[in-house]
Amino acid sequence: MSSESAITAAETHAANGNGEAHSTATFRALMLGSIGVVYGDIGTSPLYAFREAVAAASGGEGGVTSHAVLGVLSLILWALIVVVTLKYVVVLLRADNNGEGGTLALMALAQRAATRGAGAIVLLGIISGALFYGDAVITPALSVLSAIEGIKLVTSTFDPYVVPITVVILVILFSVQSRGTARVATFFGPVMCVWFAVIAVAALPQIMRHPEVLYALNPIHAVSFMVHHGVIGFITLGAVFLAVTGAEALYADLGHFGKRPIQTAWLFIVLPSLALNYLGQGALILGDAKGIENPFFLMFPDWALIPMVALATVATVIASQAVITGAYSLTRQAIQLGLLPRFEIRHTSEAHSGQIYMPRINRFLFIAVIVLVLMFRSSSALASAYGISVTGTMVVTAMMGFVVIWRVWRWSPLAAGALIAPFLFLDLTFLTANLLKVFEGGWVPLAMGGAMIGVMYTWRRGSRLLFEKSRKLEFPLADLVAMLEKRPPQRVSGTAVFLTSDPVSAPTALMHSLKHYKVLHEKNVILTIETAPTPRIDPSERVRMEQLSETFSKVTLKFGFMEQPNVPKTLAIARKLGWQFDIMSTSFFLSRRALKPAAHSGMPSWQDHLFIALSRSSNDATDYFQIPTGRVVEVGTQVSI
Repeated sequence: MSSESAITAAETHAANGNGEAHSTATFRALMLGSIGVVYGDIGTSPLYAFREAVAAASGGEGGVTSHAVLGVLSLILWALIVVVTLKYVVVLLRADNNGEGGTLALMALAQRAATRGAGAIVLLGIISGALFYGDAVITPALSVLSAIEGIKLVTSTFDPYVVPITVVILVILFSVQSRGTARVATFFGPVMCVWFAVIAVAALPQIMRHPEVLYALNPIHAVSFMVHHGVIGFITLGAVFLAVTGAEALYADLGHFGKRPIQTAWLFIVLPSLALNYLGQGALILGDAKGIENPFFLMFPDWALIPMVALATVATVIASQAVITGAYSLTRQAIQLGLLPRFEIRHTSEAHSGQIYMPRINRFLFIAVIVLVLMFRSSSALASAYGISVTGTMVVTAMMGFVVIWRVWRWSPLAAGALIAPFLFLDLTFLTANLLKVFEGGWVPLAMGGAMIGVMYTWRRGSRLLFEKSRKLEFPLADLVAMLEKRPPQRVSGTAVFLTSDPVSAPTALMHSLKHYKVLHEKNVILTIETAPTPRIDPSERVRMEQLSETFSKVTLKFGFMEQPNVPKTLAIARKLGWQFDIMSTSFFLSRRALKPAAHSGMPSWQDHLFIALSRSSNDATDYFQIPTGRVVEVGTQVSI
């Protein structure tokens, strides 16, 4: 869902479905872009994952042992192989929704395919979407903080300045979001390539000094560790999971780069580099148990520490950028799918529609990230808060993946279950292990996710109740058109476009216009905007027209949930269908509803007030649909909900 890739739609389409059609140069560009955007989060996990996992494993033994080091290493390596490689790279990358990935794209695909239980699938989508916001907040805080902490190894004098420096970097990061990331994105791929090369090469001397660390490649060490360590082993799993956070980005960014570039980058560059680095950190601790203080940076000679801290900082900023823009993309999808009210969306690139900036989401993320840094003050403390949101999202993805494999791929339920069950079991195990850290900081993503679930569920439920209540009060459109054609009121020149979400009933704005102005335009259009359960719509399916009478017509505009609705631009397509559309002689009539709580609304009182507050905060429909403000007439009505 990250939107910083400067990849053209044609290239992306080529990567998605026409592997033989695109050039080697284009494929390499897509692969390089995927390294910069997709793998920023998981690529910076070595900064803290191994350290936290070994610390957790050694908690019950009074010190670091070779058995604990090899066990933890084996768990990390096989988590990368099973969770990332098999589940995401091999299986889920095939479950695309017209080339798009991510939990909400998967939700739309599963919902479309399911004959029953569509409501449960939507609930799963709400949960996974809400948990992503927890990830989008914790990743920048944890990543940047862990990178800056490396400076303490140069001299302890810098210790008091770690948090202030982190805050300054985060302030700069969030303040430049409004300028767009197109230029910065050009450097993401090369910088992350340098990062993966450096962390792999730095590990080689350590592995050569202690080759016995290679025994960790044997999964027996992982099994033995879990069997002999009981509760400590289970707690360690929660820290081990830090090594695979960011795996969801593989799937979420499918639409930006395509399946093959993402798979190739993982198998030939990212996975080998990560495996070597974790083995190097393990070898370092096998040689000197004191290295547990910060095994990542201690692999480098003293002269390389400052440059490495700088490179790590840049890499973590890239990782943070990916989840921030991912949050923008997810929010836009949620708005289109009716899970959130309309928020202001600014396009930061004329060439790439995916590059957007959302001021309210940026402000929310910035405040939450700074609060986390000031609250926890160290990456070790913050690591306890990480994992729950990501594991929760992975569990939901596996569940929806089962529906897609069963219904869309048309596998038998038993075969689909046999494929997904091992992954779901592993995800649930990781989730349970992370839930043990609730009181150490895990409550943060749970509270944030819970709040977002409440917001999404309330908006969806309230919108449905409002629609049903409005329909009962409205007049059937067909009957109204027949009456007006039979006894037409005074006519005025021009075209009137009435926006409505219910094309069956007469729009409120039309009824009030007739009531107060007692006139009717020469041409009247009832306009409905639909969101399809697919990411994008073919231009040939964009506009649907239906002539109701000589002076009335019905127009339906269709957009994919990844697209930004632009009404005037889309209506220009209607010219080919016979409608002589001229924006300067057209007036758009919109209903602006003032909501107030009703005595019996169908929702608890707190949900009523939350829905009304969300409705008031919703961005103006004129701006959202990009209608020229000089052509809009708003008619106010009051509705009880």
